Amino acid sequence: MNRMLVVVFKTEKKAFEGREALKSLDRDGSISAYAYAVIKKTPDGVSVVKEGDDPGPLGTLVGTSLGSLIGLLGGPVGLAVGASVGMLGGMVADLDNARIGDDFVDEVSRKLTPGTFALVAEIEEEWTTPVDTRMEAIGGEVSRRALSDVRHAANTEEVAAMKADLTQMKAEHAQAKADRKAKLHEKINQLEARIQQHQEKAKVRREAAEARAQAKVAVLKAKTDALRKVASGS
Repeated sequence: MNRMLVVVFKTEKKAFEGREALKSLDRDGSISAYAYAVIKKTPDGVSVVKEGDDPGPLGTLVGTSLGSLIGLLGGPVGLAVGASVGMLGGMVADLDNARIGDDFVDEVSRKLTPGTFALVAEIEEEWTTPVDTRMEAIGGEVSRRALSDVRHAANTEEVAAMKADLTQMKAEHAQAKADRKAKLHEKINQLEARIQQHQEKAKVRREAAEARAQAKVAVLKAKTDALRKVASGS
């Protein structure tokens, strides 16, 4: 199951130990780690991606569910001195992009208090024991949530409803008197603009989802090829 993982630690050292444990679990096939980062919650409540971290096999946090979650956990996302600004450029703190509920954000935010650190990751895992056992042994407090595509279905239904309203308004406009026509015309224009905005946003999400899927396939293929080489002794 594709999940968002957040493990909160009291110290930076432990958080990076958690990251190495996650990478070890990925190498031995217990999980697949697609993207990850270590963050710090500063005294003013900003989530800071720690310098020297890497964004995991996907190679970037931009456009990922993980990137959006980091933004949601701290409002404006900060970067440690010397870190690459480009890595997080254009990040959108959006529940739809994060593909998790606001209750999960609230849950993690309560644990990620100022001065604490967290390993955040997008992973694929069949069962929770391997991650929980390793992280708890290091002193981490684990939270996870399955990533959902429910919002995409809801958006499609919302657009369909607006189109139905638009059709009805246009039918009324054709039969309305002059004073009523002007008001309906304005509402029609507003509704058409809203539909276009929803469609454009859906297109961006769809393209991002396709890019994520392709990147994940590439990650899994690389792991499979590496295991075959080891098995063949080459």
